[in-house]
Amino acid sequence: MLQVEYPLSGSHTKEASSSERVVRPRKATRVHQYSSEREVWSNFLAHDDQAWERHTVINWLKACADDCGQDIEQVIQDLERNADRGSGLWAHSWLYTKESIKGQKRLRSWPQALAPDSPGIDSSLRNSSPAKSLVTQLDPDVVARQVRDLQPQDDNFEAATWMACWNMLRRGQDWQFIRTWCQERVENWRAIAMRGDPRQHSSTDGKSLSYLNHTVDWQSRALWRKSCALAARSGVLDKYEAAVYGALSGYLPSVQKVCGSWNDYLFAHYNSYLLRSFDQYIATYSADRIPHGLQARDGFFEFSVTGGRRTQSGNQLIEKMRRLKPLAQESRDPIKQLQGSLIGKTFGSFVRKYGFQLLREQKRQANVSQYPSNVPRSQHENNKKPSIRPDDYQVIRIVTHIVLIYLDLEPSWLENAQYKAAGIFVEAYVDFLGKAGKQQLLPLYASRLSPTGAIRSLSRQLPRILEFGERRTVMQLMKQHSIDVPSVLNEQLWMIMKEIESKADDSTHDPKYPTLRIMEARGDEQRVGMRKIRAKFMGNVVTDDQHDLINGFEWYLLLDGYWEKTLATGAVLYKHFLSNVSLARIDTVHRLTRAELPDSKGLAAARELSQRVSFSTLSRRKTHAILGHEIDISDFIDWEEIGMLGNQSGASTSSRAAQYGGDGSRNLYEPEKERYLFQQSNSFLNLEQLVQAMNAFEAWQAAMEKKPSGSLELAGSTGKQWRDNLKKACEDVESCIRPLQHRWLQSPRNDEEALELEEIRKACLPEVLLAYLVVLNSSAQYVSREYLLRSLEVGAAVASKDSDLGPCFVLAGRMPEFVDALAFTSTTIILANEHGGGKKRTPARLGIWSTKGSLNTAE
Repeated sequence: MLQVEYPLSGSHTKEASSSERVVRPRKATRVHQYSSEREVWSNFLAHDDQAWERHTVINWLKACADDCGQDIEQVIQDLERNADRGSGLWAHSWLYTKESIKGQKRLRSWPQALAPDSPGIDSSLRNSSPAKSLVTQLDPDVVARQVRDLQPQDDNFEAATWMACWNMLRRGQDWQFIRTWCQERVENWRAIAMRGDPRQHSSTDGKSLSYLNHTVDWQSRALWRKSCALAARSGVLDKYEAAVYGALSGYLPSVQKVCGSWNDYLFAHYNSYLLRSFDQYIATYSADRIPHGLQARDGFFEFSVTGGRRTQSGNQLIEKMRRLKPLAQESRDPIKQLQGSLIGKTFGSFVRKYGFQLLREQKRQANVSQYPSNVPRSQHENNKKPSIRPDDYQVIRIVTHIVLIYLDLEPSWLENAQYKAAGIFVEAYVDFLGKAGKQQLLPLYASRLSPTGAIRSLSRQLPRILEFGERRTVMQLMKQHSIDVPSVLNEQLWMIMKEIESKADDSTHDPKYPTLRIMEARGDEQRVGMRKIRAKFMGNVVTDDQHDLINGFEWYLLLDGYWEKTLATGAVLYKHFLSNVSLARIDTVHRLTRAELPDSKGLAAARELSQRVSFSTLSRRKTHAILGHEIDISDFIDWEEIGMLGNQSGASTSSRAAQYGGDGSRNLYEPEKERYLFQQSNSFLNLEQLVQAMNAFEAWQAAMEKKPSGSLELAGSTGKQWRDNLKKACEDVESCIRPLQHRWLQSPRNDEEALELEEIRKACLPEVLLAYLVVLNSSAQYVSREYLLRSLEVGAAVASKDSDLGPCFVLAGRMPEFVDALAFTSTTIILANEHGGGKKRTPARLGIWSTKGSLNTAE
């Protein structure tokens, strides 16, 4: 239909293969009395646009019937069994009727053919069941001429044969095929009876068919076609025989009687309309080729081949067929509705109606607001039962490709509601491609959407792509198709978080960032220093949504540049995992009650993010596009010089530059670039450091739990190995805690983020430092008493005049806990010196805490 409406130009016609294009006959000179039959028919199709369209639809219907239907031999198999003969007896025609007639002739010793009026023939020559008068001769029209019957078996044989002939015509088999089929069954007369269709006078390659006589006068064809219509109209033929003659002549009522499907009804009407138009064309332009008897206004041949009904347009016919009761069920099939919209030229209305209906069904199934809401209300209030569902992928695929063709052919589609509706189908097909694993096709189809639609569509698909090489390919394709890659990456994370927030429990009034719970709950009389680190407090539950967020953020590793945007997005993810919102779907995914939910909330997801997309990995991947070579910026940062204490001094620039080896690959301005890049990444790096510290706490507690149970084991080699492991775990904790003690999360981008970061500091920092004191006090018992002094250094840092730690404890209301922890540490130091005996210590550092030393000095 599209090729009929938008024919290819001459240059493009040569590029398409014959199986992909519909070639319309060229307009020739005016038809004259010496024109061949093929020229007359081709000229008719060349001049009449509506006839060419109907001819194309008919050919398509024939091809569909041939591709989708059963084999002809299979179609007549049941009737063959009813005919009481095997396949090898087809050539014997009316076998049982012939035997009955021969029997009568032998009994009567009759020298010539039996006649209906022969004496006693009515009583002696009758069929078996029910008892009716049998025909007396075997010529093809004897049943209609004598108004007599055949034997029941031969009736079934006749019905099977005409059914086969109807199916061959319906499937578009050429006359050569039909003739061969009839010759094999010694039924040549049937092939001759079907040899008048003008559509059989041309072949697919445009050459004349050698077995047809193209010099025959058109009078015989016109008269033959009208004679076929008379036979179909007579009412005495088998329904399939009448349908064959009706299809050849365009007599609609006889063909309708054998129609069993939407396509059959459409074929019957379009075939009738086409042949009727052809007769009118001949009457207008070649009246001399029509016999005089057919030109008369009244007479034996004066009747309408459409049964008195007027010719209807494609849209009128489709609407009529939808109201027919036999077609009611089939007419609701989406493919038939699509077919009807193309034939009726209402495809735009089809797209608007079912596009917005599809969108509403997508929203209902997903129950989220990730789809566009600017849908005209009038477009989707009707037809509450959707005809096209989101999982009707075959329909969506077909509609999408037709839509893409229309978007190229009809510029007006880009300016109205059809474009929005068309985008819904394209987005649905992109979603199908993503589910089918056709990732490399996603950018191609998304590029045909509006910029916003392309971003929205691809953002839903990227989390599904996990293989690094596939991600790189898809990102390159997005760039080739001019799709805004950073916006796609940002949109995918925003949509997932919005969906999680929409399912969060708003009934609770918990703070957005709840206090961390690293240590075990405190007993009534238990001091802070005596508490323990909770085992596996970070948990191991990572929801599907959290996995999608991490997968989505990994895409930023492939995005050259965009340093600030990438680090800001990563910081948002860390904040999300630390918030209450990250817990929204754990209970739905893992089927846990709220009492059973882990206190970790999103800590396991935060840990996975820090491991899969660490700051070090991001820095090495992105600095090449910014600085010209890959480096880990944190390796060149002095914590007390840059960012942590607000000191802008560049005193150590030369020392840091020396780490490059002095090969000239780094100029004097690069340290300033590094400083600037570091300032932009401060929040992301600080939050990653928090997660690393918590992970170190968990690892330390795991090492602590492996303490040998007996005193002998503790003193032996096993105990030494355990103490070495504990020392290593404690050193890891110290390394991770150090950045958190110097202006941690103190570089907000704006006032709004400043308030948010302060809330995170209040929720996390006091618990982390208190847990650090627990680690130091506990490690001092088994590794070194030096850890007790480091506890006091933490106290000095908190109490420092310029420190930002003290106000954080005050805001969190946890200063009493911190003071109590320091008091416990001081007591531990005193008791350690009193009961230390002969153990080695460093007097210069611990001497002031020795009670004996203090008394001697006083004396």
